[in-house]
Amino acid sequence: MNRYKLRTGVSRALLLLFACVMGAFFALPLLWLITAPFSTQANLSVTVPEDPSLANFEAVFGNKFAIRALFQNNLIIGGGVMILVASIATLASYGLSRARVPGRDVLVYILILFSSVVSGTAAMVPLFLLIFNLGMIDTYQGVILVMTGGLLPSAIFIMRDFVDSIPRSYEEAALVAGASSYRMFRDVAFPLVRPGVMVVAIWAFVNAWGAFLIPSVLLRSPEHMPASIAFYSFYTEAGTPNITLVSAYAFLYTIPVLLLYLIVNWRFGFRFFGGIKS
Repeated sequence: MNRYKLRTGVSRALLLLFACVMGAFFALPLLWLITAPFSTQANLSVTVPEDPSLANFEAVFGNKFAIRALFQNNLIIGGGVMILVASIATLASYGLSRARVPGRDVLVYILILFSSVVSGTAAMVPLFLLIFNLGMIDTYQGVILVMTGGLLPSAIFIMRDFVDSIPRSYEEAALVAGASSYRMFRDVAFPLVRPGVMVVAIWAFVNAWGAFLIPSVLLRSPEHMPASIAFYSFYTEAGTPNITLVSAYAFLYTIPVLLLYLIVNWRFGFRFFGGIKS
């Protein structure tokens, strides 16, 4: 018995030690992100500023290229991708869930398979040629369309679980009561899948917000560049980052995404599965 208790105690101690190490591994970058922007002599170590200052933020706001990239270009690209992905995924998932089409499940999994296997890097050459032939190089529309196409398969897969969770009896009752198909979807189905729409919308926005590869290939003008590329404006000619300014810009870069997550989590709950079961 004593040997069993000893073994159990050692196992729990090792598990606790492992949890502490992993917690510190993830917490240290966040602590650095919180403390470094307010230090005039920031480095890659986590230290509490002796004399907190807003000088780094003043310098960042003086960089018009970086501020335009963050508060204009990122919002345009992220907002456009969010609206398109959420709208198309909701309608497509509803159609795939309710339409009696042979092989619909196979179609969904094929879309997921291709979106997972074919990486963005491998598809950039044909995508570039397609956008070039459409005359959308160096435009927000070209970036938004490419990113929307890349996110749609996973978005449809997520949304379909929410749609499948709606009991068909709700829709049948609305149709029996004389509601049209459009009104049935608007007044019955959509309110029930609204949490899923919000989850997909925020998920698409976060992916577009942090995108680097597609904008760097399709955009040419500095006034169109997103914040992920504007980070390099805080690098020296030798390629060395200015840690104080990079930390301040990274702090501003994370605030919109964090606020969106908190709002959605508070209002709807952040989950990747449907909430209504028949």
